[in-house]
Amino acid sequence: MPIRQIDDLEKLKKINQALISRVERSMDQQGNAFSLFQTAINLENRVRSRTDELRSTLRRLEVSNLDLAAAKENAEQANLSKTRFLAAASHDILQPLNAAHLSVSALAEIQTDEEGKKLVRQVERSLETMDDLIHTLLDISKLDAGVVEPEITDVSLEQLFVSLKSDFQPLAELKGLKLRFHAGNAVVRSDRTLLRRILQNIVSNAVRYTRTGGVLVGMRHRSNMIRIQIADTGCGIPENQREAVFEEFHRGTIPPDTDLSGGLGLGLSIVRRMTNALGHPVTFSSVVGRGTIFRIDVPVAAGAALAHQAAASEPERPRGYGLFGTKVLLIENDMEVRDAMTALLERWQCTVRTASSSAGTLEALGDTAWIPDIIIADQHLDGGDLGSVAIADARYHLGRAVPALIVTGDASETVVNIAREIGVELMRKPLKPAQLRALLAHLLA
Repeated sequence: MPIRQIDDLEKLKKINQALISRVERSMDQQGNAFSLFQTAINLENRVRSRTDELRSTLRRLEVSNLDLAAAKENAEQANLSKTRFLAAASHDILQPLNAAHLSVSALAEIQTDEEGKKLVRQVERSLETMDDLIHTLLDISKLDAGVVEPEITDVSLEQLFVSLKSDFQPLAELKGLKLRFHAGNAVVRSDRTLLRRILQNIVSNAVRYTRTGGVLVGMRHRSNMIRIQIADTGCGIPENQREAVFEEFHRGTIPPDTDLSGGLGLGLSIVRRMTNALGHPVTFSSVVGRGTIFRIDVPVAAGAALAHQAAASEPERPRGYGLFGTKVLLIENDMEVRDAMTALLERWQCTVRTASSSAGTLEALGDTAWIPDIIIADQHLDGGDLGSVAIADARYHLGRAVPALIVTGDASETVVNIAREIGVELMRKPLKPAQLRALLAHLLA
């Protein structure tokens, strides 16, 4: 019905109210839709803004990662350069140090009064400390640079322990300590040189920090591992220094009358680095005033029962052989070292001829009536000449495999392999006269 035909006022009001309500509802719906539209736009803007921020952050992170990678590469190169520098510098440093060792040893043999002998011993201890510091710093540099490649082989603990006992027994007896080693016939898989150095450092600390009682080095089988234990009755390590003992130059709190002569605080730092390189976990427990036990877990080797036979078959180096009248050909380019070595050998009643190169070696052997009993050669001579080459030339000239010894400050595996290939002994500079004399007596025997 058309609205103009409605004459009921109340009905018109109701219709008007219904129309108004419909219009209001329509407007509300439109308002809600617009509000949602605005919300969507705002969210899209927020997402775009956050996306831009994230992209910017990722770009900065990428640049930062590139910078970090470059810095890491530079640090590694610097570390390797430091290692190469130390290796090269150590050879130059060890040359005069070696000459000093030899000269002091020769001086010690001509001292007659106690005051002179005392001064010589003080100089010897200072030289040994300097020697230990140089070699330790070089070892730390190599380990930190990751250039040490362990040579994993079967290692007889009995042989290793016998060697360590001969090194530390005199010091233990001097301090009135009991020093015991128990290895059984155990054989482990490790690098013999590194493992010996680890045990040497720990045993050295144990003897140094123990005033009464003693040191016991033993082992226990644990499944497929062998646990090497070094126990002492020393002053112990306080709880708040348990981690610090593995830091460089840390020596801890010690009793005032404890003898720490020669201690540098680097032994356990080397131990941590070497055990990490070998994958041999090292732990310890300690009670202040009662002592410390260090434990090293090393993989057991197959055929452990052969260890005792291997140890028994190794001939023991004879001691006490004299060198009187021994003819020595000494090949050394450094004049100070050559003079000091000559003086020492002559004090041992040896006859010495010297050369500084391969060519000079043949000149020294020109008199075929003089045939050396032994050849001692520095490995790195002038102009790239090598002691190993000089030894080979001398042997060829003489027509016989004269016993020979290479002495060098070069700690690389290359020199070790060269000595092994030509069948000669190897000693590191600076030489310790007592060890040199024992080795010469062994070679001559």
